[in-house]
Amino acid sequence: MASAGKSYCISFQNIQAALSTVKPFVKKTPVMTCSHLNRLANRNLFFKCENLQKTGSFKFRGACNAVSKVVASNQDGPDRELSVVTHSSGNHAQAVSLAAQVQGVTAHIVMPSNSPAVKKEAVKSYGGLIVECEPTEQSRVDTADQVAEKTGATMVHPNQSPEVMAGQGTMVFEILEQVERVDAIVVPVGGGGMLSGISVAAKELCPHAKIYAAEPKNADDCAVSMARGERTPLPAPPVTMCDALKTSIGPRTWPIIRDHVDDVITVTEEEIKVYITSVVVGAIECRCRCSCGFRCIIL
Repeated sequence: MASAGKSYCISFQNIQAALSTVKPFVKKTPVMTCSHLNRLANRNLFFKCENLQKTGSFKFRGACNAVSKVVASNQDGPDRELSVVTHSSGNHAQAVSLAAQVQGVTAHIVMPSNSPAVKKEAVKSYGGLIVECEPTEQSRVDTADQVAEKTGATMVHPNQSPEVMAGQGTMVFEILEQVERVDAIVVPVGGGGMLSGISVAAKELCPHAKIYAAEPKNADDCAVSMARGERTPLPAPPVTMCDALKTSIGPRTWPIIRDHVDDVITVTEEEIKVYITSVVVGAIECRCRCSCGFRCIIL
């Protein structure tokens, strides 16, 4: 658990500041309940519906905070076009594009050449300038570095930028306004940006609450890392239907996860399929990420 004197790339104060920063831009998303799912889990469940956030995911929170910091840091600088760059094939790409558009910043989005056409069109609709790359993690990173060097754009990493982590953590303030008592928070984990932000905020605001990470068994680097006591990235791209959870936790998110998360629960592909059906039957819009978290709740 969190230890006094340890230093992380974000603090609770960073998340408090992010709350004020993103408030003009993000939606306060609803918390929903479902009696059908409560019966299945034999407990009261509350779903924070970030699928109703702008661009369709929590990623918009972190993107807004990161882009706002770029704008603020250049207020007294030379009069020049501000720009950001990121690499993503989906939600983060769209989030950065819209966050940049609403703040008058140019967004360069590095996307794998095999990214779905619908996602590319969404990025374009938000004003993002797409730069295609080979469909490998190294190509994403190298291409983004090249764009940054060429344009002077500031990198907004999908999960390792402190500003992104802090932005994701802002949803805890809303949850505690919307739910009378929170005993545990289950957070899906890929790269760990959302999990890091939420765990830092929650351990300050509701220290009694347990924090659980949920991940596919086929992409269980977080569980393995916790068991070994050291960050253990996936040896190869995982095969899982949870597209958003294929990324390994990073060097900045790992120390926070290690010291703040109570446990990591893994879910098989078959269980994900079964509980997608359960959640859909329960009338809550479901993604694989949600199904993974729900299965952990009823274990």
